[in-house]
Amino acid sequence: MATLRFKAVETAQNRPTVLVELPAEKVSDFFGINVFHDATVRKYISAESYKKLATAIEQGQKIDMELADAVASAMKTWAMAKGVTHYTHWFQPLTGSTAEKHDAFFDIDKGFSVLEKFKGSALVQQEPDASSFPSGGIRATFEARGYTAWDPSSPAFIMEIEGSKTLCIPTIFVSYTGESLDYKTPLLKSVAFVDKAATAVCELFDKDVKRVTATLGPEQEYFLIDKAMYYARPDLVMAGKTVFGHAPAKGQQLEDHYFGSIPSRVRAFMVDFEIEAQKLGIPVRTRHNEVAPAQFECAPTFEDVNLAVDHNILLMDVMEKVAERHNFKVLFHEKPFAGINGSGKHNNWSLGTDTGKNLLSPSSKPKENLQFLTFFVNVVKAVHDYADVLRATIASAGNDYRLGANEAPPAILSIFAGREMMNVLEELEKNATVKLEKGDNLYMKMGINKIPNIILDNTDRNRTSPFAFTGNKFEFRAVGSTANCAAPMTVLNTIVAQQLAQFKKDFDKAYAKSSKKDEDKNNTDKKELVILNILREYIKASKNILFEGDNYSDEWVKEAEKRGLPNVKSSPLALDALVTPKAEHLFVDNDIMNQRELEARHEIQLETYIKKVQIESRIMGDIALNQVIPAAVTYQNKLLLNLQGLAEAGLKDIVPSFKTILDAVKNISEHISKIQKNVHEMIEARKEANNLGNAREIALAYDTKIKAYFEPIRYSVDKLELIVEDEIWPLAKYREMLAVR
Repeated sequence: MATLRFKAVETAQNRPTVLVELPAEKVSDFFGINVFHDATVRKYISAESYKKLATAIEQGQKIDMELADAVASAMKTWAMAKGVTHYTHWFQPLTGSTAEKHDAFFDIDKGFSVLEKFKGSALVQQEPDASSFPSGGIRATFEARGYTAWDPSSPAFIMEIEGSKTLCIPTIFVSYTGESLDYKTPLLKSVAFVDKAATAVCELFDKDVKRVTATLGPEQEYFLIDKAMYYARPDLVMAGKTVFGHAPAKGQQLEDHYFGSIPSRVRAFMVDFEIEAQKLGIPVRTRHNEVAPAQFECAPTFEDVNLAVDHNILLMDVMEKVAERHNFKVLFHEKPFAGINGSGKHNNWSLGTDTGKNLLSPSSKPKENLQFLTFFVNVVKAVHDYADVLRATIASAGNDYRLGANEAPPAILSIFAGREMMNVLEELEKNATVKLEKGDNLYMKMGINKIPNIILDNTDRNRTSPFAFTGNKFEFRAVGSTANCAAPMTVLNTIVAQQLAQFKKDFDKAYAKSSKKDEDKNNTDKKELVILNILREYIKASKNILFEGDNYSDEWVKEAEKRGLPNVKSSPLALDALVTPKAEHLFVDNDIMNQRELEARHEIQLETYIKKVQIESRIMGDIALNQVIPAAVTYQNKLLLNLQGLAEAGLKDIVPSFKTILDAVKNISEHISKIQKNVHEMIEARKEANNLGNAREIALAYDTKIKAYFEPIRYSVDKLELIVEDEIWPLAKYREMLAVR
């Protein structure tokens, strides 16, 4: 292994930068060329068919088979003209990655003539094996049937890699009995729910609004290491993270990597994957070095949430494929290296109307800001009331290492509003009675006139806040870098929609009551008075979740406990929120997921957690026993020979280093003994955990018992790394993986 390590270092050091050529001078010349987008659709189908398709997508109507045949024929013609030979339904099962089964366009008729075929029936539906994907008990092993169904709201695209071209059709994935087995189905339902609820509220302010869309801009953090280094670390290959590794002398303490000059090989990789992404219509615009060495980030322009989710998971796939061309490996694990920052996926979320209004952006007009304030306060109330459910969406084995560390938001969900917004909310809350005056002074009595002063940059950012208002959107910073954004966005859409629906009910009830009392008042005045009084009550009920300070401080942990905010650090416990009566009412009553689907997701998440920790535990024991200890024994024997030689030469009491060498031998023996003992006990604990009754009990045992051995084993291994001769040490070291690019 030591030989492999040094070969990896040498190979990585001598890698040339891959030359990348832009396909055109301007991005606009090739952006979306591999996407069957709106403009392309118009070219390949009739005006009548296009109108039907556009109407069906906009209104969520069912597409009949005649229209499906027309679209399928157009897709095939377009794709084959670009050299495509196969097509696939591209979906997002509950594995955390994407899935695809490729079928050729060609078919053979009775006369053995080869024809290219692609009918509407093949476009609309396919049948992958549902029992081979996680189902949480929805599908038994012998119950194989499942269906993928075309999602027309997300355009088809051509995946082009190493000369192979495949037409990919975004779909949902459901079981034979109709339950969703993917991330997309609940997301689409939540999109429809938030549209309906938000549009109803918008009608109180603007009758022209007919549709509201949730938008998303997910930032993606990742690590990049040379491929040779990657394969010199079995833990990276098996677990996606390093289970051992002493901190290098220089990590991120000089703060010189963040926004620094991008290394040439890395820059070439970035340019290359951006080109491929832009061909696929993914609007990647930002690239930069992140805080930790070998860590980077990219970010797109905002899109409709459904498309943004598809694009993010597709982008990760593209990055991994392009990395191979540059002899890199992309690490998306939330904490691949100890002692330096991990990676997250900041989900920037907002709501936009079909009239072009961002509902979470303040305006220069006071009356328009009542609408902004309404949506802002309702989001705060939603996150306050369903913080535990939202926390469950970011629970994973990888994210547990990151949450609560100094580079990520803690497990306590709180909201950063900014100084100006806090002033507005506090002033509104303190008004026991709200007096309205006609004319320009309508809002002066409540301090609402302060809202127009809120511009994008007059409130500071709080990098420690898990859910922060950043001027015209909310940034959910706690999402893990490997996560499918669909899960947290489904919950965020749903809880906000639920809260907006409740607000509309509260308004209708209060307005009807006030109309009976104040028949002489202007209807507009009454409406605004009712809205402000409701918002004031919401602020009182949810203000405990608002926090402007340092979320990493011990003081905040104590304060959060006083406020009654949940602080769930463990994924198995956090996932309990998915199967509470509150969650059931939220999802079932609003037709997002039924009880069976919720229970299935809870079961799948627990099983995934168990498997991830189990893999980490196994590779830790494997490397410790089969690589680290043999290397340590080899070096120990070398030291013993030296001691023996000194003693035989009569130099035992003369050479000052004799005792130092003897102490090193003793230290090595102690660490070897501790490693052997802890690995053995960890294996036994694993066996006991595996024999427990249900997934939750097993997951809790892995969290509290098996993981308890990780740090003691790592401590001894990392100490041996400092003692054992560098020429003998088998594992690529942090200084090599993080510095050689």
